[in-house]
Amino acid sequence: MDLALWLSLAAFVAVTAVSVDVALGWRRITHLKDVAVPAGARQPRVSLIVPALNEAGTIEPALRSLLAIDYPDLEVIVIDDRSTDATGGIIDRLAASQPRLRPIHLRELPPGWLGKNHALARGAAAASGDYLLFTDADAVFAPSAVARAVAWCEARRVDHLTLFFDLVARPLLLRLMVISFAAAFMARFRPWKAASSARHHVGIGGFNLVRRTAYDAVGGHGAIPLAVLDDMELGRLLKGAGHVQHVLSGEEMVFIEWYRSTPELMRGLEKNVFAGFDYRLGMLAGVTLLVLVTRVWPWLALLTASGPAWWLSLATVAVGLALYLDLLRARKWPLRCLLFAPLVPAVELAIWWRACLLTVLRDGVTWRGTRYPLAQLRAAHRAMAQRGK
Repeated sequence: MDLALWLSLAAFVAVTAVSVDVALGWRRITHLKDVAVPAGARQPRVSLIVPALNEAGTIEPALRSLLAIDYPDLEVIVIDDRSTDATGGIIDRLAASQPRLRPIHLRELPPGWLGKNHALARGAAAASGDYLLFTDADAVFAPSAVARAVAWCEARRVDHLTLFFDLVARPLLLRLMVISFAAAFMARFRPWKAASSARHHVGIGGFNLVRRTAYDAVGGHGAIPLAVLDDMELGRLLKGAGHVQHVLSGEEMVFIEWYRSTPELMRGLEKNVFAGFDYRLGMLAGVTLLVLVTRVWPWLALLTASGPAWWLSLATVAVGLALYLDLLRARKWPLRCLLFAPLVPAVELAIWWRACLLTVLRDGVTWRGTRYPLAQLRAAHRAMAQRGK
């Protein structure tokens, strides 16, 4: 059996196994919009915590959606984290007429903290809720989202609920990048198992609802001050301590425009891609090889191979497109996004290698105006991984 046939066979087996797992798995995730709020249900106090740095273009509509949330005992805490634009003024103007809105203005960042993590910790310290809901400054909520989420947690004694929110994307390539990212994320973390398996954990920054007692028990963001992937690390902390974690779909409940274009996505991920590879170029190289075999080779084989290798590669491409098609239909996005399918693996590899090599060459990352040396980030990451074992 020649190399082309071996590669084609390996790609077909791997892609089929992963695609079937993801296609069946995501269907097991309950939709928040289908969660009912029973009449007379207990509705404990919720503190919604929003960090904001230079968000003048998006902060007002996002905060107005949060203030329109239909929940009786809700406070919205917005942390202006050293903004240099009009963000602070917009927050104060809204707070003057909205008693549920509590602004916090930060002017300095203590050593040993990432700015966002420090802002979230300060917001949590000021919060009075039985639940803490961490979200982003550009998140838009449906009015019933919080009531449904709390009802789910109360009925099932859930300590941490996170959502796959509706990612708003407009360019066709960016939409397929989002679909590819979602498929890879689900294949790696298998979120439908978070509720039943001690080995699986998830945290998604746009919607992390945490019971206050559980948050305090694990040390909150004070336990992960330098976690670049703070949402996932918070999820790992909570799950590792034995707290109950669930994942739901936030379709039609929470909306966030992650990035406006693929180049913006590439720049935005500079700070955190290397953390996803445990700050190890060896892991990046290994995953790159896997992508080349399973997602790049099948397309190339359609042009260069023949016989059984060609047919296996065609089947592999068809299986991959079927998964994309499945996820596109779930999002109600146009099928013409599939025109970019051959390009997506190459673009992803370019994003990964660019971000990781820039981090190595710059010996660190700059985030929210502060530089963090690579050695410091690696040490913090190792400590968190050790604690999570």
